[in-house]
Formats: sequence, C-alpha cells, structure tokens
Amino acid sequence: MRHLPHLTYLRSFEAAARYLSFTAASEELNCTQSAVSNHVRSLEEFLGRPLFVRLPRTLALTELGEAYLPSVRRALQEIDIATEALLSQRHRREVVVSCPTSLASLWLAGVLGAFQTQYPEVQVTVHGTVWADVEAEVSDISITIHHVDDIPDGAVQLWSEALALVCAPGFTVDSVPLQDPAQLVNARRIEVMGRPAYWDLVAQYFGLQGFDMAGGSKTDISTLAAELAAQGAGCAVLPRVLVRPYLERGVLVEPFATEIANPWVYCARFKARTPAPSVRLFRSWLLDAAAKVGERG
Repeated sequence: MRHLPHLTYLRSFEAAARYLSFTAASEELNCTQSAVSNHVRSLEEFLGRPLFVRLPRTLALTELGEAYLPSVRRALQEIDIATEALLSQRHRREVVVSCPTSLASLWLAGVLGAFQTQYPEVQVTVHGTVWADVEAEVSDISITIHHVDDIPDGAVQLWSEALALVCAPGFTVDSVPLQDPAQLVNARRIEVMGRPAYWDLVAQYFGLQGFDMAGGSKTDISTLAAELAAQGAGCAVLPRVLVRPYLERGVLVEPFATEIANPWVYCARFKARTPAPSVRLFRSWLLDAAAKVGERG
C-alpha cells in the first residue's frame, strides 16, 4: 500500500490556501491555529518542499503549492460528494416499489394508503408492471408473479393464492341465471391471456367436459377482465385478491363457491441486504398486510 499524507493535513492545506491564513482556516475546521500550522508543516515535511511562504500578516502559495492545490481540492470534493451520497442514501425517506398494475390498483393502493397515513414523511413511488418487472436497479422492493414450481431464489411468496369465479349480478346463460356449474359450458367466458389454465382448473374442479374458449373475450389485463365481467360481458376466473374489492362493492358476485388453488403466486424481492430505514419500515408493513391476505384466503 502506498504511503500517502494524512487526510487532515490535506484539509488544513486546502483551507489555509483558500484563506491564505492559518487562523481563518482553523476557524472553519474547528481547531486551533497552531494545529493547522502543524498539519501544513507536516505535509511540507512529507513532500520535502514548502507549500507556503510565511509572511508577517498573511501567507502566499509557493509555485509547488499553486500546482498542488487544484488536485487536492478536487480529491477532497470527490470524497465529500461520495460521503454525502452514502449518508443521503442511508437516511433517505423514500421507497421505490414495482408491482403488477392489477395488484397495485386493487390491493397495494390500500396498503400504501394506510402506510402513508401512519408515515406521511416517507415518499413511496410505485412502478406498475405488466408481465415483466422493471429494471432490477430501479426498485427497492419488486413484487412479481411466479408459478409455485418456479419461484426464484431470494423471492418471498406473499400468500397462498386462490381463484374466484365471478360474474355480474343477474348474469344469465341462455336467459337462465348462472347458478349451476354445468351452465359454464355454454356461458360467455372471459380469458386472461397467459393464464388459460385458470379455466382449465375450473373445468377440472367441476368435472366439466367439452370446455373451450372459442368466441370468448380475451385480455392480458386482469383488471379489464374484472371490469368486463362487471359489465355483464361474461364470467371470469381471477385471483381472489384482485376481485375482492369488486365483491365487496357488489358489482361482481360468485354464483357458486369454489376452493381452487392458484398455481401462480405473488412474490416479493428486496434489493438491499441492509436497506435504508424507510425501506425496512415499508417492507415490514407490506409483509404484515400480505399475511392478512393469507389469513382471509
């Protein structure tokens, strides 16, 4: 390791060069005038050449001092900037979350609202995602969807998900209110693209035959599937966490009970091993809220 001058010596030299006064430099650095003078003298001894000309009432930089000062000043500025950046990150009151848009609007919004009522000083930014997550370095916390057999290392499953079959109140099949699972074979159905297995699971659950999606509505947005169902465009199978707000408002109903496990689950990944206090606080809040979803089923 190279032997370098002590950082204190460099700070004393830079301040003294700025003020051309050991006394003024000592006031800025909160030390004695003799300490600054000794620091500069020690630096000069280290370099083997003088940096200042000592005059009766002031200082003057030598030619070496003039040449050395800009590099020292830049180095100290870079140290200050890097240190401030680390401290700002550690004490920042901000959390960045990425989350599938459907879950963000139908579940995370409520979690976030309650959190910011309790902690208004913490700024939470949410990036909505569709299928793919945002860049890995963007978010402190990333919520993603994975098959239960393919959960990535480091991801935490938030809850065990269930599916709900829903439709608008009064939804009919061949002019008859939907009340019997056998009617689903002829019902207008809404499919979430990328999740055709949802309806396959319903068919298996009720032992239905001759089940296909020919002519049904399709969308890659779960919230749109729920809205279409609420408008009477068909019945839909969606994660229960997403349809719960619609059920509570009465714009969707479950025509018959189901207990179907969803093989796709929501998981969370946390970027930093030692997160900032605000991130740690929101992580705890998020996991508590997720535990309540698991309790409700």
